[in-house]
Order: sequence, then structure tokens, then C-alpha cells
Amino acid sequence: MGTQSEERAYAVSSHVTVDRWQFTLTVMFHYLFPILTMGLSLFIVWLESVAFFGRERSRLAPFRKTAAERSAYHSAAHFWAKIFAVNFAVGVVTGIPLEFQFGTNWASFSNFAGGVIGQTLAMEGVFAFFAESAFIGIFLWSRGVGGRLHWFSAVMVWIGSWISGFFIIATNAWMQHPVAYRIEHGRAQLHSFWGLLTNPWLGWQYAHNMSGAAITGAFLLAAGGAFYALLGRHLDFARICLTVGVVGALIFTVVQIFPTGDRQARQLARYQPSSFAAAEALFHTEKGAPLVVIGNPDTRRRTLDSSIEMPHFLSFLTSRRWNATLKGLDSVPVSRWPDSVPLVYYAYHIMVGLGTILLLIAGLGVLLLWRRRLYTSRPMLWALMLAFPFTFIANIAGWATAETGRQPWLVYGLLRTNEGASPPGSVPAGTGIFTLLGFAGLYLFLGILFLILIVRIVSRGPEDPELTTTSTQAAA
Repeated sequence: MGTQSEERAYAVSSHVTVDRWQFTLTVMFHYLFPILTMGLSLFIVWLESVAFFGRERSRLAPFRKTAAERSAYHSAAHFWAKIFAVNFAVGVVTGIPLEFQFGTNWASFSNFAGGVIGQTLAMEGVFAFFAESAFIGIFLWSRGVGGRLHWFSAVMVWIGSWISGFFIIATNAWMQHPVAYRIEHGRAQLHSFWGLLTNPWLGWQYAHNMSGAAITGAFLLAAGGAFYALLGRHLDFARICLTVGVVGALIFTVVQIFPTGDRQARQLARYQPSSFAAAEALFHTEKGAPLVVIGNPDTRRRTLDSSIEMPHFLSFLTSRRWNATLKGLDSVPVSRWPDSVPLVYYAYHIMVGLGTILLLIAGLGVLLLWRRRLYTSRPMLWALMLAFPFTFIANIAGWATAETGRQPWLVYGLLRTNEGASPPGSVPAGTGIFTLLGFAGLYLFLGILFLILIVRIVSRGPEDPELTTTSTQAAA
């Protein structure tokens, strides 16, 4: 009997591990694309708004541009819209497997939480996704027509992508901090949709997530402008993208740190003390806890080795009191610790470290822009171009912190991760490994195809803004 129970426990453990690896692969690869669509859509709207409202006689002084400048902004918006469209299409394809995994690999979770998360996921699909996909087509088609329809479609693409993000974050926020539910027959049922949308966890998580996406969009514009400036091609386009990119990057890197990052961390300390303690490697409850700049957590000895610390600073940031007492992991049963404290710690510090570096780059970029040296400073142009990929790493590290920090819970305090997976008899570990390898191969193919399409768009560059844009000539 002992042998059978051990085999059963091993089967459960192995198939849950495979399911987690598969979902990790699919969700992390997929999220590379929504990061960019949500961030880029905001700046497409800005470029198109300057082109639309920037008539010489416009009462909106910040938008006022000459006809040539308006045409250049319009061309820039169209160029980035093509990047957006390719990115959006691949994001849709890579997101489909996630929905199927709720019914295949995580059927027990769907059975338990479907009465709650089904509401937000349905809203995301019916309203936000369809609005976004429909209006991106109208935006691309109406370029030759121009006018209010073209500008309105750009705005709707942005709103659709951000509402889509809102409902997804609302789903995740409920998993992080369950509210507005009741348990009936072993299942969670929603009793207040408004309560779900006013989850105290949701607001700051959404703001923090969207500012991270906006940072990615801003650095993409800056990187594109830097690329063409270094080549000496499309210089008007390069100047527009560099200007909008570095200013947007500075604004949103500041917002990412304060207030959104600050409030999200304080929320974590309040509602998920085990996750907060793991992110800071705070093994022992301390009065006047230090802020760790760098260190090496040792979970076996429960120490932080080779650390550089700022005394009392963590207590001040968390509670605005230098000698406040912060709960450490010793105040939480070991069975409720995150599965990997070092993973949570390093993911969190990668996010914070890269965010700080991006802030410094954006700040230096704005300083050079103010001194009219940005367009000719080759080291700065190279820095902007090479910094762009790190925005993705920072965003993924942030999500890794949130998801691994919540463990061992799938729904915090209600459903453990190993209880949310499908029974091992329905989806054995071998089947999971087979589909995991299949997804890896498929995503590798999609990734290569995506890069080929992007390289083709970038090699062609933006269209000449001096070209006429009547509907007949645009169609031709």
C-alpha cells in the first residue's frame, strides 16, 4: 500500500510539474506580443492625434504643426500601425492555446473558479478583443480617406487593447486576492460583478502593468528612431520617434516606480506577506528592515549572503516609518512559502534593476533632447536601440514575481496549484511533455516568421510623407 501511495503521489507531482512548464512556456511567449500592442497603441494614437489636430490654425497649441510636419506624423503612425498589426496577429495565434489549457491541463481550476473568471474572460473576448481587431482593420484601410474616421479608429484600437488588458488583469487580480465570491458545492460563484471590478488589488496592478507596456512602446519608438538616425535614413521620421519615444519613456518609467510600483509593493506586503518576504529575501521578521540592493538568498540556512543593504529603508518604503516591523518568512508556515524563494527574489530584483537602468537611459535621452544633442549623439542612439529588448525582460520578470510569489496557491488562500491541475489519468505527464515539445516547435516557427515580417517592414522603412494620400491614389 505504501508503494502504491508513493507512486500515486509521484504521478500527481510529475504531471502537475509538466502542466506548469507548459503553461509557463505558452503564457510567457504569448505575453511578449500583448506587451507591445498595449504599449504601441498609445503612441500610435498620439502620432495620429498630432497629425489630425495639428492644423496651423488649430486652437490646440501643443498640436500645432505645419502641413509637412503633420504629414510626417501621419506617416509615422502608419508605419508603427503595420508593426502593430503583425504583432497583434501573432499575439492572437499564440493566445489560443492558453484558453484550451484551462479545459485540458487545468480542468479542476476551471471547475472551481469558472463561475468567477468566466465573467471577465468573456468580457475581454466579446467586447475588447473584437473592438481591437475590427478597428485595426479600419485604421489601416482608412489611411487614404483620412479625417475623423481614421483618427477615431486609432483611438478605438488603443481603448480596445487597454480594456482587453483590464479584464485580463481583473482575472489575475482575483487569483491574487479573491473578492466578491461565495463557495457553493465546492465551487466559487460570483455574487457581485461590481465587487470583482473594484477589487482593491486590481487598480494598482493594472496601472503598474500598463505603464510597463507603455515603457515598451516608448522604447520601441526610440529604438526605431535611433536605428534610422544611425543609418542616416528617414531623418524626419527618426526625429519624431526619438522625441516622442524618450519623453514617453521618461514619463512612464517614473510612473512605473512611483506611484504604481510603490503601491503595488505595499499591497503585496499587506495581502501576501509570504510573497513580499520572498521578493525581499526577508527570512526573519524585523523591526527597521533593510532594503537589499543585491544579495544571495540561502533558503536552507535562511540567510542572505553577500548582501548590500540600506538600513531601515524597506520599512520606510512599506509603511512610511523607519522602525516599522515587517513580517518575514518565519511568520508563515513553510508549507505556504513560495515554491522557490530564490526565483521570486531574483525575478523581482531583475525587474527593479532593469527599471532603474531604463529610467536613467530615458532621463539622459530627455536631457540630450533638451540640449539638442540627441539626434547626433551616437552613443545615446546605440543605448536607446540596445535597451529596447530589456523592456520585455523587465515585464516578464515582473509577471514571474507575481505568479511565482503567489505559490503554492493557484487562487490565493483558496485553491492550491496541485489541486487545480487535471487528474493525472486524464492528462498524463507523457501527454503533457509531447504537447509541450509541440508548442515549443510551433512557437519557434511563429517567432522566426514574425521576425522575418518585421525585418521586411523595417527594411522598407516609413513611406515618404510627401506622397499624396487621396483615396484613389492610396488604393492604387
